[in-house]
Amino acid sequence: MKDSRELLLPSDFPAIRRAELNTLQLNLGYLCNLSCTHCHVNAGPKRTELMSTETIDLVIELLEKGEIQCLDLTGGAPEMNPEFRRLVRAARALEVTVIDRCNLTILLEPGYEDLAEFLAEQKVEVCASLPCYSEQNVDAQRGKGVFEESIEALQKLNQLGYGNGLPLSLVYNPGGAFLPPPQGDLERDYKRELKEQYGIVFDHLLTITNMPISRFGAVLHAKGEFQNYLQLLKDNFSQDNLAGVMCRQLVSVDWQGNLYDCDFNQMLEMPIHASRKQDALIASDQPMHIRDLLGLSLQHIPIKVAEHCYGCTAGQGSSCSGAL
Repeated sequence: MKDSRELLLPSDFPAIRRAELNTLQLNLGYLCNLSCTHCHVNAGPKRTELMSTETIDLVIELLEKGEIQCLDLTGGAPEMNPEFRRLVRAARALEVTVIDRCNLTILLEPGYEDLAEFLAEQKVEVCASLPCYSEQNVDAQRGKGVFEESIEALQKLNQLGYGNGLPLSLVYNPGGAFLPPPQGDLERDYKRELKEQYGIVFDHLLTITNMPISRFGAVLHAKGEFQNYLQLLKDNFSQDNLAGVMCRQLVSVDWQGNLYDCDFNQMLEMPIHASRKQDALIASDQPMHIRDLLGLSLQHIPIKVAEHCYGCTAGQGSSCSGAL
């Protein structure tokens, strides 16, 4: 698979710095029951990388400091990490908001039949991937039968109160090398179609721009569309979006505990490089680890940028929380 990192550096993307950290985004591992074409982490059933018990313990220790307001769990399928439920229970006991980036189909897998009930019991916010309300489009992007299973899982979540008190968001990713349509308009279409066809309700639709990295980047390169897509992102850059990008208040943690400015930088192997000197951060050749956050603040340090950052600032903007 073509490595897109070399095509994204150097970059003329504007310099930005971190604000106060409030969100910890944890990649619990690359193991997943699906292999989606747009997946920027190349997750799949054969991946073995999983966050360890020792690293989970460090995460809980950090949460106990009381500075992190939101724990954003992603993967792969984060629920497939054996430590998932222990971590969720610990975070919720500390009144930390927990978001589960759920692919929906995991709720129907053998061994996970009670997962939806667990999420509801712990009042976990579910952010579920559903790249279209069309069966044909979803199955083309995520695999045959995925749409039908996703609908069944959403109906199960609705029965448990999601979309009616418990937060349920859906995530749209474009099916090709184009920008998402306006989030508000698409959300109305999703709500109408899913309600009329399947009786499904949800709170919000998040539109997320596909990043020209990993699996999607390789597909673009193979089709000779990589540079055209990158130019599309740059042509639609909006300066106003810089203030709202999530990397200013979020830190991404890989399955080994290393720190990155965002999930995309994680996949590009662009860690935060800094070390402690008299309770301050200085430039270093060593990547920061989650244990470093126990005694240091990341506020004001520069964010590592490259050409893919235009994906977060094109058009309406895009982040893990949808349009900006």
